[in-house]
Amino acid sequence: MNLKLSFVFTVFFVCVSIAQNGNPNDYLSAQFHKERREALRAKMPENSVAVFFGNPIRNRANDVDFIYHQDPDFYYLTGYKEPNSVLVIFSNNQTNKDGKSFHELLYVQEKNPRAEQWTGVRLGTEGAKKELGFENALNGAAFLNSGIDYVNFDTVFFKEFEEDTRNSKNEKADLYKLIGAFKSQIGYNEKVIPQPDSNLQKELGLKKSISAKKATIDTQSILTYMASLREKKSKEELVLLTKAVRISAMGQREVMKAMHPGMSETEIQGIHEFVYKKYGSEFEGYPSIVGAGNNGCVLHYIENSKMKVENDLVLMDLGAEYHGYTADVTRTIPANGKFSTEQKLIYDLVYEAQEAGITAAKVGNSFNAPDDAARKIISAGLVKLGIVKTEQESRKYFPHGTSHHIGLDVHDPGLYNAFEADMVITVEPGIYIPNGSDCDKKWWGIAVRIEDDILITTNGPVNLSGEAPRKSNEIEALMNEKSVLDTFSVPSLD
Repeated sequence: MNLKLSFVFTVFFVCVSIAQNGNPNDYLSAQFHKERREALRAKMPENSVAVFFGNPIRNRANDVDFIYHQDPDFYYLTGYKEPNSVLVIFSNNQTNKDGKSFHELLYVQEKNPRAEQWTGVRLGTEGAKKELGFENALNGAAFLNSGIDYVNFDTVFFKEFEEDTRNSKNEKADLYKLIGAFKSQIGYNEKVIPQPDSNLQKELGLKKSISAKKATIDTQSILTYMASLREKKSKEELVLLTKAVRISAMGQREVMKAMHPGMSETEIQGIHEFVYKKYGSEFEGYPSIVGAGNNGCVLHYIENSKMKVENDLVLMDLGAEYHGYTADVTRTIPANGKFSTEQKLIYDLVYEAQEAGITAAKVGNSFNAPDDAARKIISAGLVKLGIVKTEQESRKYFPHGTSHHIGLDVHDPGLYNAFEADMVITVEPGIYIPNGSDCDKKWWGIAVRIEDDILITTNGPVNLSGEAPRKSNEIEALMNEKSVLDTFSVPSLD
């Protein structure tokens, strides 16, 4: 146990370096991203090419956009965090006119002083070469007439397009135009296929020209390739992911100390997210869920609009995102600091189920093993409490799975086969009894989920979020401690 805790604390405190400009200096290295691209190439069949696009910019309202968030696969392979970008990876080396070989091309946003004055400095081609380690980085406009003849490849891999991109008048090579050009070049539902710009083709030294035929495309295999890579975490990834998890656990601890019945769900959410920011977390990994009483029975309740939590149980499912990696930690606590008889019976049943699920998270076990173990205990327990008559009925009160991968996505891709070392998963059983359920009314409005982030190791499971108490008596004890927020108040606006 001490060895496991030592690992957790080591990877947490490694992440403290700061660059001379005051910005964090603990991002994934260029070498990491390069190795991930090479690992993908090794999975690709001969004479194939894979094309990845960055995420679109999403509009919030009128001329205001949401904060940009890069496509996780794109970030995993490049480290590039800006929009309007394309990555092309060739399974076999290509040769330019000078006889120089290359196997990857990165297209980035062009430097633009006026745009950078408004939205921040762009990396540009030279930055992509220097900071990200790409030998061949080009401005995005070069992709519009790339000169790559996709028809001559046996397979062109890419992820199916989503219709959520806008055409910007201010960018000559925005994502909308980049995707449109690619569709034309591969014959993807297009009749008119433009010829490549001769000067650009000469610049790249590509010997092939675009054909009027359609390329052989595959939009599914790339999902499997990426899932197989991302389901196991490297040492570099574990440092960042563990920090995100521990930040989230610290948020849960601070809320336990600060909670009182007069709080609103939004205020509780704000405390969690304030703690995240204090630790340097850039974002939340997903919309924060804070549901008091019956609101907790809504699995993805994000309104967080109840003005007073009163004496309800409060289900808090939140995760800090640190340098792209997101935690997923849930605790359920009594707003008044003391579990009622019914609340404690349900809570302790979920805790027992989670303990069994964590124990089952071992190398070689089926990915379903934690769910099987947890569901067996909850089903029998609900029958014993008289909430259901048969174990088969229990699914209506425990309707979701117990585990999923986490990483760059809160629901990270994976093949979901047997557990292997260096996977990080959730174990999150729950019981939700909405008002009006077919059971004694004393159980109505009780919702409990306990969720922890578990590292699979050859020595057994390691609970990365274990610093947030899970046992009911430990939660009550921590809630009895003073909070730094006890004396914090703001003027009334009435």
